[in-house]
Amino acid sequence: MGFDEKDKIQKEIADEAGKKFRGLFILLLVLVIMAFIGVATLVVYVDPFFHYHSPLEGFPYIVDNQLSQNPGMARNMDYNSCIIGSSMTVNFDTDDFKDIMGLDTLKLSYSGAYPKDDYNILSIVFDEKSYARKGNPVDAVFFALDIPTMAADTETTKYPRPEYLYDDNLFNDVKYVLNKDVVLQYILRPIIQGKGSDLSEIYFSWWTPEYYNIQWVMHTYEEPAKNENELPKDALLKNTEDNLDKNIIPFIEQNPDTQFYIFFPPYSILYWHNIMQENTFEATFAQYQYVADRLLGYENVHLFYFQNMDEVTDLNNYADYSHYKPEINRYMVECFKNGAHQVKSSEEMADELLKMRDIINEFDFKWLFSVDWG
Repeated sequence: MGFDEKDKIQKEIADEAGKKFRGLFILLLVLVIMAFIGVATLVVYVDPFFHYHSPLEGFPYIVDNQLSQNPGMARNMDYNSCIIGSSMTVNFDTDDFKDIMGLDTLKLSYSGAYPKDDYNILSIVFDEKSYARKGNPVDAVFFALDIPTMAADTETTKYPRPEYLYDDNLFNDVKYVLNKDVVLQYILRPIIQGKGSDLSEIYFSWWTPEYYNIQWVMHTYEEPAKNENELPKDALLKNTEDNLDKNIIPFIEQNPDTQFYIFFPPYSILYWHNIMQENTFEATFAQYQYVADRLLGYENVHLFYFQNMDEVTDLNNYADYSHYKPEINRYMVECFKNGAHQVKSSEEMADELLKMRDIINEFDFKWLFSVDWG
């Protein structure tokens, strides 16, 4: 056999092997593509973040990811009122809103929310393109307004949001439909455990009843360093004004038929100790009065001041300096219904703040910090 014939045979063998490997590669590529399509189809069908549609009947959805699941719920859930705000809202049970106020309420909390976070989710709630809004009005918004966050920059958010779940760009949805954690944690895990979230109690804090006591609060409390320089009374008002104008009031003005129940959450007396340590006392009171004066100018705003309730001086109602037990959340829903603790004028707000000053002045902080809480 000559060299030419050997070369020819070797070339034929190589060509045959090449065809075989190309065939295997194409087959593998097809299988990979089919797997991707299968995964994407599964995610779109179940849609654990409610990005495309409302929940499938009977599927045990797990709802525990505020950043990723809130926008989809705002778009596609069936509701006529919603709760927004920080962790001050997580212990609301939406069944209470149904029982007491007759409202189908959706909880859209963001722990540590800044005004921009509230703006981001309200933009979806009131977006006419959302499935939930087609022919369905938003009767009420329950809004926890945290004064400390009102001094932030108007574009500040607590966490970077996953834009692909907030925008209308289908192309970047690949980050959702081909997401390993979405498949494993939000589709396979609930199927295996056979149990999902109670949607009326989503985002509840991890604190169980035994954590709501003064010993736990004081044991975990970290006192701020004393600031010797007092902040000027008007130092916080410019950012507060900007946040109202950009992140909150536009929704009130553009939706006159929606009732906004805006409330100052009942932080414990330790919150005010922090304010005194930071030496922002008068500036903080000025913030409260300014916000109230602005909001009370709108007929569709119902303003509630809960911070001078008797309960705020009893640290057995708290798990830390600001987070209160769920019973207080239910009480606030009752107040939204019956009008207790509602402020209806600038003068009434000034009176409530005077009561708050009296509570602070009369509280025995010396005793509180003299006890060894273990």
